[in-house]
Amino acid sequence: MSENDQENKNPLETPQTRQQFLKIMGAVGLGTACGPFLLSSCAPHAQEPQVIGEKQPPTTEERGGLKEGIVAVTGKDYRAVVQKGLESMGGLGLIVKTGDIVVVKPNIGWDKTPEQGVNTHPDVVAELVKQAYICGAGEVRVFDRTCGDQAMSYKLSGIPQAAEAEGAKVIKITKDRFDTYTIPDGVIVSDFRYSLDVRDANVIINVPCLKHHCLAKLSLGLKCLMGLVGDNRSTWHPNIGDRLVDLWTVVRPQLTVLDATRILLSHGPWGGDLSYVKWTDTVAFSTDPIAIDTYGARLFGMDPMEVVGIAEGYQRGLGEMDLTKVNIEQLTIEG
Repeated sequence: MSENDQENKNPLETPQTRQQFLKIMGAVGLGTACGPFLLSSCAPHAQEPQVIGEKQPPTTEERGGLKEGIVAVTGKDYRAVVQKGLESMGGLGLIVKTGDIVVVKPNIGWDKTPEQGVNTHPDVVAELVKQAYICGAGEVRVFDRTCGDQAMSYKLSGIPQAAEAEGAKVIKITKDRFDTYTIPDGVIVSDFRYSLDVRDANVIINVPCLKHHCLAKLSLGLKCLMGLVGDNRSTWHPNIGDRLVDLWTVVRPQLTVLDATRILLSHGPWGGDLSYVKWTDTVAFSTDPIAIDTYGARLFGMDPMEVVGIAEGYQRGLGEMDLTKVNIEQLTIEG
């Protein structure tokens, strides 16, 4: 087994029993349920960090003119749902231009099937890739830094197969695909290891799935960008809400597409049993990272104040938390 394979291997799949593993994680004082994140790390990089952005919330112009607010589409044909959502937002061509490098960033965290609800649905990802190419993208990249074994997570998720069928470049993450960058005036994070595969992208489309998370309460758009970070994940757990907002102030997806086709109601982030999953057949779209995460929390049935990052992002001007001030368009596709 290579060094990278050892790093990416899910600790719950080792000979050590799950009970033994959770006992050890509890002993280090970070709680038992979130232990698997501790063992995924990248070596530090010996160079002067580079600045990647200014600490300012995205402006309307930076969002490319897409419709403000939230568009939520419900239907059984998830590709048609994505098409309808993008059309209602004004069209992906408002942000994707000819020759652009587009990153479609799903959640591929765990070695589970689409039915288990812990990763983004492959049909949602594939349709976004297809639409980006229709709009003239030169290259569409799809990847995630997994928590479970990378090869098995990619395979079982179904995402690489579906994305590649539409022409995407599916990237396997290794240590050399990160470099050190600075977050200007970060509240908690001053520098971090950042994915080179997104550093030169013209457009970032964040595609989280809606699921329970033992540490963050819910995994939504803010949390999904952790897959672009090459640091040891355990270092991000203290004050994780402010850390996620620090990250969002410099890594600014032009669009968040929230996959709520099915929702993992408990035992997140890794899930497992199909009884944990509720199918809602809904995908929501927004340029506002706080509004879309707030919407996801409400859809889940949780107070958004309980979800790490939402209140912090609202307080720091990243988006709107009061959904009464957000235009929400709800559409249904029959059949």
